[in-house]
Amino acid sequence: MTQPDTSMSPAGADRTFQVDLRGLVDLLSHHLYSSPRVYLRELLQNAVDALTARYAHEPVDFQGDFGIRLYADGSAVRVEDDGVGLTEADVHTFLATIGRSSKRADRIAEQRGDFIGQFGIGLLSCFLVADEIHVLSRSARTPDAPAVEWRGRGDGSYTVRTLPASSRTRPGTTVTLTPRADAAEWTAPAQVRSLARHFGSLLRHPVTFDDGGSGPAPVNPEPAPWALTHPTPGARSRALAGYGEDVLGFTPLDTIELDLPAVGLKGIACVLPDTVPAGRRHGHRVHVKGMLLSERAEEILPEWAFFVRCVVDAESLRPTASREALYEDDTLAAVRDALAERLRAWLATTAASDPDLLGRFLRVHHLAVKSLAVHDDEILRMLLPWLPFETTDGHATLDEFARAHRTVLVTSSVEEFRQVAAIASAAGLGVVNGGYTYDRELVHRLPEIRPEVTVADLDPATLTAHLDTVDRETELAAAAYLALARDAVAVFDCDVALRTFQPASAPALLVDSREARHERTRSQLAREQEGGLWGDILGHLRQEAPRAQLILNQLNPLVRTAVTIDEPELARTSAEALYGQAALLSRRPLRPAESSLINRSFLDLLAHALRKDR
Repeated sequence: MTQPDTSMSPAGADRTFQVDLRGLVDLLSHHLYSSPRVYLRELLQNAVDALTARYAHEPVDFQGDFGIRLYADGSAVRVEDDGVGLTEADVHTFLATIGRSSKRADRIAEQRGDFIGQFGIGLLSCFLVADEIHVLSRSARTPDAPAVEWRGRGDGSYTVRTLPASSRTRPGTTVTLTPRADAAEWTAPAQVRSLARHFGSLLRHPVTFDDGGSGPAPVNPEPAPWALTHPTPGARSRALAGYGEDVLGFTPLDTIELDLPAVGLKGIACVLPDTVPAGRRHGHRVHVKGMLLSERAEEILPEWAFFVRCVVDAESLRPTASREALYEDDTLAAVRDALAERLRAWLATTAASDPDLLGRFLRVHHLAVKSLAVHDDEILRMLLPWLPFETTDGHATLDEFARAHRTVLVTSSVEEFRQVAAIASAAGLGVVNGGYTYDRELVHRLPEIRPEVTVADLDPATLTAHLDTVDRETELAAAAYLALARDAVAVFDCDVALRTFQPASAPALLVDSREARHERTRSQLAREQEGGLWGDILGHLRQEAPRAQLILNQLNPLVRTAVTIDEPELARTSAEALYGQAALLSRRPLRPAESSLINRSFLDLLAHALRKDR
C-alpha cells in the first residue's frame, strides 16, 4: 500500500500521490463492487491466475497437487493454492502497490489473455470484510526462494518478512482473513461454501471447501455440461436443458447450444416458457474462463433477443475493472452478432423441421419475433406467414388469413378495429387489427411474400360502401327523424345515415378514424384561437375536415321504432342515446361532452318511460 511521503522536497520537484486506503475501500464498496461478497470471487480469481501462471512456467513438469482449497470456520477464511507464488520482491511490487498486477509483468505480458484479472485492485476487496489480510507465499520461479509473509492492514500499513522454508514447503500462496464482526453475513461457513459454488462452479481447476468439521468437499465436481460427451444427441439436449433449469430456475421451451470457437465461447440459450413484456431484457449468466462474471449481463445479446436467457463461458471477453460486467469493445460486438445469428439459425431450423415447437414458441413470443421481423428481411420471409394476428376471422396466422381474403384491410388502431370488426365480418371483408406494436407495418409487407395478396389501410368509406342502402320510401319516411338526429349529434362533427347491415342486433355503427378526430380537434383549436377573417377561413377549412358517421341499422327493431317517433324531444333523445351506445361500442376514450350526453340521454329516456307508465 502506498505510504505517505513526509520527506521535504525542493520547490518544483515531482511528488507522489498519497492514497487514503480507507477512503479507497469505501469507494470500492459503494461504487465499484456491487456487494462485499465479491471478496471471495477475487480470492478465487487470484488463485486461478496463480495456477495459470505456474502451468505457463512449468508446462511439462507441473501437474498440480490440489488446485484451490477453501477453509472457513466462522473465525477465519482461508484460500490456498499451489500456484506460482510470490518472492519478497514480488510482494513489495504487487501487493503493496495499488493498481499494479502481476499479470502485467513483462515476463508474462504475452500471456495476459490467459488470466481472469488484469487490474491489480482485487485484493483490496478483502478489506470489505476484514481489517487485516495475511498472505503466506513461496515462489515456484525461484526454487531456493524462502517463504514470504505479508500483512496488510486497513489503515494502509503493511509488514513483510521472510520465514524459514519449513513454514511452507511447496510453492503456492495462502491468503487468510480474520473477519470483522459486521462481516459475519459474508464469512460464515455456509455462506462461503455458497459463494464458492456461485462463483466457481465452472472453474477448470479443482476447488474444495472445508468448514473444519465435515472434511473437504468439492465445490466444482463436474465440468461444464457442454464439455461432457453424451451417448446420443437427445441425451445431450436433455442434459443441457436440465442444467439450464437448475441454474436459471425455469424449464426452457427449448435449449439452443452456443459454440463460438474463435473466442472460446460455449454455453446455452434457454428459450423462456412465458411471455416477456416488450422491451424488457433479461440478464444473462456470463463466465469468463470459468469464473462467474455476472448474472445480469445484458450486453451479450441484442435487444430483440429478450425471449432467451443464456449461460455462457468465454475465453476472450474482457471484464470491466469491477469484473461484474463486460467491456464494450469490438470483440464483444462480434460475439453479440454471432450469437444473434445463432438464434436466427434456430428460428429457421425450427420453422423448417418442427412446426409444433414453432407454434408453441410463437404463441408465447410472437411479439419478440415481430420486433425482429420488422428489421430483418430473412426472418420476415421465414416467419411472417406463421405469426398470429387479430382478424375478423378470429386469431389467425397471416398465411391462413391470406388464403381466405385476397384483399386484406388493416386498421390503424385497436379501437378502429373494435368498432368495425363485427360489421366487416358480416360483410365478408377481411380486416386485420393493425393497432398493436409492429402489426400494421408487418401486414403491409405481406405482398413481399404473397404477391397475389393486396393490402390496404381500412378507410371508413370502404366499409360504408359495403353496407346496403334502404329503399327510397323508407328513406323518405325517416327523413324528419334523421334531420333531428343530425342536429343532435352535430356538436360532435358527426353525420347520420340509414343503412342495412348485419348483424341485425347492432342498432348503430359509429364510423370514425383517429386521424379524422385529430384533424377536427386541431381545426377547432385553431378556430378558437383565431378571430376575424382568419377565424372565418379556418371555420371553412374545418367544415372540409373528415366527419364521423353514425350509421343506423334499419334491420334493427329498435331503430325501426325510433325513426317513426313524431315527438321532437323524444326523437332527439333517442338519437343521442344511439350515438352514445355506438361510441361505447367503439371502445375509444370518450370525450367529456360524450360522457355527459350518455348520462343525459339515459336519464331523459328513463324519465319519459316513467311518465308514460303513469
